[in-house]
Parts: sequence; structure tokens; C-alpha cells
Amino acid sequence: MAVDPQFEERLSQFIDQQFPGSSVGGVDQLTAGASQQTFRVRTRSRDGVQRDYALRRAQPGLVAGSQGQLSTSAEVALLRLAQSAGVPVPNVICELEPRHDLGEGYLMEWLEGETLGHRIVKLPELAEMRATLAYECGQTLAKIHALPVPHSLRRVLHCVSPEVLVRETWDAYIALNTPQPMIDFTAQWLLSHLPTTVTQCLVHGDFRNGNLMVSKTGIRAVLDWELCHMGDPMRDLGWLCVNSWRFGQRDLAVGGFGASSDLVLGYESVSGVSVDTASLLFWEVFGSFWWSITTLGMANTWRTGETPSVERPVIGRRSSEAQMDCARLLIPGSFETLQQSGSDANLPQTQELIGAVRGHLLDGVAPVFQGADKFLIRVAVNALAIAERELALGPDLISAEHFRLKGLFGEGDLDALRWRLVEMLRSGTHLPDDALTDHLRNTVAGQLQIDQPNYSALTR
Repeated sequence: MAVDPQFEERLSQFIDQQFPGSSVGGVDQLTAGASQQTFRVRTRSRDGVQRDYALRRAQPGLVAGSQGQLSTSAEVALLRLAQSAGVPVPNVICELEPRHDLGEGYLMEWLEGETLGHRIVKLPELAEMRATLAYECGQTLAKIHALPVPHSLRRVLHCVSPEVLVRETWDAYIALNTPQPMIDFTAQWLLSHLPTTVTQCLVHGDFRNGNLMVSKTGIRAVLDWELCHMGDPMRDLGWLCVNSWRFGQRDLAVGGFGASSDLVLGYESVSGVSVDTASLLFWEVFGSFWWSITTLGMANTWRTGETPSVERPVIGRRSSEAQMDCARLLIPGSFETLQQSGSDANLPQTQELIGAVRGHLLDGVAPVFQGADKFLIRVAVNALAIAERELALGPDLISAEHFRLKGLFGEGDLDALRWRLVEMLRSGTHLPDDALTDHLRNTVAGQLQIDQPNYSALTR
């Protein structure tokens, strides 16, 4: 992704101020999220020594905390606190100041290691490390949860109970005004299975495969601290076990690389606290519940123009993945498999035209680009693939959903029946169990076969 020349010029001045005589040899934007940007800054000193740094800053124009994340200054304080207790994190060199004219952020050391989750679970050279990684994750989380949080940080950290967290998350979904019955079903389950004993401490909030930097020797750094809060420490363990972060390795509950028993043993070896398996399940369910709603919220920021990237609406379609994970955990069972029907039409159908464009972008255009630009082209290709499947499978999916809803409620418009089901679930009204769970499971599975047919929750 091209970097603004004015930004690069100001960055060069900043580097010269921090390291007199050093020049910037290149700037690569690595991420462009809704709230944070990360850059790799290549520098050369007077005597020719090359050194790389990582610059992390808030998205320009975004009000601090408007996405629910901490300010970058609070993130810096947390990183320094974690480092003082032996938690592996990048060393923060300095914070950005208004005089630098670079926004809110900080410069930190550049570390070498693997951060891509799908590579961490598959690279042969990391196989030996993976055997102990779940245990090490447990140890690292125990260290984070034991951090002594000073009052100055406690004042800016959200402090929330499990019940309040469920209700806040559910309210955020309700505000989006979209009928997703599986989300409402899951919310009611969570409220009836709240953990009974909770010890509040610092919670990382996003400790998962994809926010860890690893090497052959283990964890090199824990990344992305902007979702830290005070709460139930078991939330971190459950989040690490969410299927979305297993990258296809569904049978390895911890990040797609290890067993939950190893995670628990590692945690207990440092914390001395016994992990309750019911609490671990609660937070795994909550993690998928939270992600199913958060992805819908990301899509909404695209609709409002707040984050116009093509990545946002595609991430919105990932809600069905997390909803299917909730279904797999709470109402496991069989579901129908959609089949695409053929056509005798002589002219290419709409989905065939989309497929042709998708193939050209993937094979003819994407190879020309690098970095973030290449990534966004692949996201666009994925969006076309979803549209292609929607055209082919959507009518049958909608017909089947409508048929099941009429079996539950009688005749009525599809959208009206969806809302009737949602309102009944929100009120706690019980429907026939088998008919309800069959409808929820098949509706979510059908949508997921359109959104991401290779997602592991669809495997038998």
C-alpha cells in the first residue's frame, strides 16, 4: 500500500531527531485496521548500519477510544508494565508527540518472527515449537493476569463483569437492527450460564493466534494490547480457544496448534489457580458470540463510510462463521448441504461472469502487486466469490429458511417471521426445542456455505 509522501517526509524528520544522522530508506504499511496502523520503517545510520523499527499509530481522524480500544499512550504504559514482569513484548523506544505531526502512536523495536496464524499452524520448521506452544501460552497468560496495575492505568481501563459484558455486547448487536436468531439464542444461553466465581485482574482481551509473534524457540512477543481491560481472566483462555483462531485445525482447540489441557496446565503451573472447565466453555462461547457481533459492526462502519476499505463488508460476512461455532458448541447436530444446480442457458449466467472477473483478478492482476495492495485485491476476489455463491445458492437457501419458519409460526412474510423469532428469543419465550434448534443450525450452516464453504465448522 502506497505511503503518503508528506507522512514519509515527517517520519524522516522524526527519525533524524531520535537518531541524529539517520535517514529513512523505506516505509512499508503492514496493516490498515479500523483503529490502528502499523508501519515497518527502514533506517540507515551515518556509518551505514541498517536498522528496522515498527511504528504503530492511531488511524488518522479517529477519536481516541471511539472503537472501544485504549489510547496509544495507555497501550505504551501496558507494554512497559508487561516488559517489567518478563512478558515477551516489543521494546517501546518513544511515544509520538504533537510536535512530530504524525498522529498518536509510538515507535518500537522491530522483531523477527512469524505472526500469520495460518503459517504458525502449518510451517514444518515450527513443528517442534508447536508441541509446547499451548503450555507456554498458559504460562504467559498467567503472567499477564498477575500484573500489578497502577491506579493511573486502572482509571482508563474498562472494568466489567461477565453479565454486563454479555449485555453490552448483545445491546451492540440489537442496535445494528439485523435479525440474526442464532445470536439471540446464544445471548440467552450465556446469561443462564454466567460464571459464579470471578476474580478480576488485567485481561489482555485479544490474546490469540494471529496476535502472537513466534519463532522456533517459542513466543517472541504478545502483540495488540489495545483491548486490555479489568475482568475475568478466563476470558483470555476462552478467546484463545475460539475456532476462528484455529485456522482450519479444528481438533487443536488452542489456536490450532495445541490442546486445551496443555493450556490449562501451563496456566496453573504459574498462577496456582485451578481452571474451571465450565468457565472455559462459557468464555469460548462468548468469544464466538462477541466475534459474530463485532464482524457485523465492522460491516456497518463500511456502510456509514467510517472505514471504506473493501475488507470491512467481507469481514461482515464472517459473522456466519462465528454463529456456526456457537451452534456447534450449543446445539450440535446435522444440517443440510446446499447443492448448486446447473444451467442449460447458452449465455453465461451472472455468477459465471462474476467468476470470470474473479479469476482474472486473482491470476492476472494480484501477482502484479505486493504487500497490502495485493492483500486487498485478494479480499476483493473473496467478495466476488461470495456474490457468485449467493446467486447460485441463495434462492434455495431463502426458500428453505422460509419453509422452516412457517412450520414454527404459520404463514407470513419471510422478514416478518425472522423478526418474530428474534423477538421471541429476546423475550425468553420457548419454542419446540427440536424444531427451533434444527432451524437455527440449518439457517446458519446454509449462510456459511455461501460466505465461507471451507470453514472448519462445516466439516462433519
